[in-house]
Amino acid sequence: MTAPSTFLRACGLSELEEGTPKRVELDGTPVSVVQTEGEVFAIYDICSHANVSLSEGEVEDCQIECWLHGSSFDLRTGKPSGLPATRPVPVYPVKIEGDDVLVSLTQES
Repeated sequence: MTAPSTFLRACGLSELEEGTPKRVELDGTPVSVVQTEGEVFAIYDICSHANVSLSEGEVEDCQIECWLHGSSFDLRTGKPSGLPATRPVPVYPVKIEGDDVLVSLTQES
């Protein structure tokens, strides 16, 4: 049995710009929050290939690209879609309540 998810306020929905990642830290975990294609996603902010912040990269077609080596990660699954990254990064559940973007550090499967 898993513990119930605890959602933490990451930022305000009004603080997000379409396709522009926003880095936040939740309980010491770096998270990139992205609004794109009518949805809001939360993904671990560190590339699995190199210790680089994904929130500094570009977003396109529900993918976030690591600016250093060009690996892209699916915002829905965290899976890499191109080398050099081969390991996925965690993605997290998101809830919107009013203007609050809430993220649970419990990973989605």
